[in-house]
Amino acid sequence: MLADRADGTLVRRGDTVAKAHAADSDRAALAARLRIAGAPALGGVLLPPLRTGSVHGRPASLWPYGTPVDPERPEAAPWEAAAGLLAALHRIPPGSLPGPLPPMRGPAKVARALDRLARAVPDPSRPAGAQAAPPPAPRRADAGADGRAHAGADAEAGAGADAGARAVRAAARTLPAWARGEAEPPPGGLLCHGDLHLGQLVRYPAPDGPWLLIDVDDLGLGAPAWDLARPAAWYAAGLLDTATWLRFLDAYRAAGGPAAGPPGCDPWPELDLAARALTVQTAALALARAVRAGRRLEEVERLMVDACGRIAGLPADLNSGSPS
Repeated sequence: MLADRADGTLVRRGDTVAKAHAADSDRAALAARLRIAGAPALGGVLLPPLRTGSVHGRPASLWPYGTPVDPERPEAAPWEAAAGLLAALHRIPPGSLPGPLPPMRGPAKVARALDRLARAVPDPSRPAGAQAAPPPAPRRADAGADGRAHAGADAEAGAGADAGARAVRAAARTLPAWARGEAEPPPGGLLCHGDLHLGQLVRYPAPDGPWLLIDVDDLGLGAPAWDLARPAAWYAAGLLDTATWLRFLDAYRAAGGPAAGPPGCDPWPELDLAARALTVQTAALALARAVRAGRRLEEVERLMVDACGRIAGLPADLNSGSPS
């Protein structure tokens, strides 16, 4: 078992990996994404599926096994390879792919993250009937002084969650409705991965073949800046050092990527909106998970929530963002 989550179950057997996709997947859109993954135009960019089907009523697919990025060796993370693959993906003419092409699911994932936050930390600005029931508070078996100390810690954590949720929601309000998944995205766009992070790369053939992108559940037409948004957001939040960010950005530009402007120019007019959206998404999920687990935010999670506070505090004209 490689993973077992609501959005997908992954099981490896020998040199193949079976994936049961989310039960609530848009099956027509998923079928289109799987067809695209096997298109000859994307050879050397996306790992193609071996076959598709269903299992226990869920859409399923079978894939060749590739060697993943080693999380214990951050110094060897393939940032340049990731950038080059994204640039190649973004350069593919959409008309050369088997259609119809679904929209990239990035904004839908922002909407889902905000919904999870609303379930964990109710939004006082929403009508009571529109709120999802908050999760039950973790039960404490402690008594006496220890129990009182835990109760105080719970109250402090709860106050921190409320403040964090306010910051995340304020940052979300700086985004146009389409970037929150509340309206149709701008027409057009390029082929995007939709959920780029280093866990979406494997070497194939294993163990030392070239790097390829995997996981096409969010693939589709959209703003290519979205695929650069996670490393951009990490850099802006202080989680990615300047040298690594520039390695990634320079490699993307050198490979002809269209989403960050030409070499030497400021990339942020193009990347800012998507980076803010990914910051909101990441912080909302972090808060929801922490509240449900009855714990405080970890350092990395806190930095993303803090970044939402800075986004919310920017002047409106700096948060307007281009939809491209």
